[in-house]
Amino acid sequence: MNRLPLRSRLTILTAAAVLIAVALAALACWLITRNELNSQLDRSLSQGVEDATQQLSRASRLGPFSCQSAAPDNGQYNINPSSVSAQIVLPDGKTCLITGTKTFATTAADRSIATSGPQRVSVTHTVHSDGTALRVYTVNTNVRLILQDQTQPVALSVARPLSVVTDPLTTLAWVLLAVTGIGAVGAASAGLLIAQTGLRPVDTLTQTVEHIARTEDLNVRIPVEGQDEIARLSASFNSMTAALASSRDRQQQLIADAGHELRTPLTSLRTNIELLERSEATGRAIPPEDRKALLASVKAQMTELAALIGDLQELSRPDAGPTLQVVALHEVTETALARARLRGPDLKIVADVAPWFVRSEAAALERAIVNLMDNAVKFSPPGGEIEVRLRGGLLTVRDHGPGIPAEDLPHVFERFWRSPSARSLPGSGLGLSIVARTAQQAGGEVSLSPAPGGGTLAALRLPGAPTAPPDLPPDTQPSDVPPSGFPPPSGS
Repeated sequence: MNRLPLRSRLTILTAAAVLIAVALAALACWLITRNELNSQLDRSLSQGVEDATQQLSRASRLGPFSCQSAAPDNGQYNINPSSVSAQIVLPDGKTCLITGTKTFATTAADRSIATSGPQRVSVTHTVHSDGTALRVYTVNTNVRLILQDQTQPVALSVARPLSVVTDPLTTLAWVLLAVTGIGAVGAASAGLLIAQTGLRPVDTLTQTVEHIARTEDLNVRIPVEGQDEIARLSASFNSMTAALASSRDRQQQLIADAGHELRTPLTSLRTNIELLERSEATGRAIPPEDRKALLASVKAQMTELAALIGDLQELSRPDAGPTLQVVALHEVTETALARARLRGPDLKIVADVAPWFVRSEAAALERAIVNLMDNAVKFSPPGGEIEVRLRGGLLTVRDHGPGIPAEDLPHVFERFWRSPSARSLPGSGLGLSIVARTAQQAGGEVSLSPAPGGGTLAALRLPGAPTAPPDLPPDTQPSDVPPSGFPPPSGS
């Protein structure tokens, strides 16, 4: 069965269910009819007993009874047109015809009733006489007949052929069998129609999947009609293809943006190296100051390439499943502050850092905070001031630079996006994307907004607690042993 197509299985199961229902209904109809016909047969035998008893009473008053085993041709006895045969049964087993054409076979139960006494005793059974099945009803009577010059008690047996029941039942069985056969054909047709109608959305879904597999066109959508399971499946499939299309678009965009960002430093690096190579080949030395500047440019471009490759590696990691552990956010912030002071020696950096422990990936968190500090250093004017504050899980970095235009704020966390005013500055446009990703993995959030009085205010909020659990260093604590007051990690 499992090897058959779904449509065939659905057709067979539907046809089988309908066929079983029709067969059970036909069987119930046949059994009810059989019971009713048997009941009618027994009632007719009971009525036949009453009629035969009246004949016996009249015969007992006429004198000696003439015992016959078959009806004479002169019509002395009443031949019942309803095929009821009646006979008397003597204690010695002898039978005498009352109504019908001839006597029929008796059993020991019939003979015992003839000697049972005055109490009313009866028995109903089936006998075969001369190849004919008869339904027999035997009862004792209070009538005593003069037979062979002596008065004897007798039992009365009334019989009808079972054919009055079996023949209609046979006819009914053939009719029900024909109805069941017609029902089977109808059930198979209905099952096929139901399978075709019910599986039409599945066929559409299958064709769409095959089309996508063949053409890799993820923009195809399945029409969603109704609110049933098929509609839910279609909606889920549309959501999946939309997510795949978006993922592929982001991947292509990432490759295109990475190629564009790599092309500029590589071109500049190639130009500088060709100048150095030409100088060596021609023997014309480059002035020492120009050579020194050229080498510094080469070094800066190599550093920019290394930073860009590192950022790409960071963003290429899977979004799910980071290794989270309890990290001292204040210590990571102090490390980032030290690096920021080295990169901006002419800047004044004011820090107010309070202890705070978070659950995050240590290396990623450090890189994210360093990126926030680097942005502040990059956009601060010479001799400017940077204010860093960490209180209650909220880390703010405020600079006094030119600020971010309002129309650029929705794009600052996009990969490779750089505002027109910042494209002349070093950077890959990936720093803030890394910050947003790290904040999301740690269950927090990050935002940029204009600062009062000018500049930019970066705010990173991470859930955590002001104290670490005892006996576990913050940088080695496993993520499955949360300190007191820690909320569950994002996605748990």
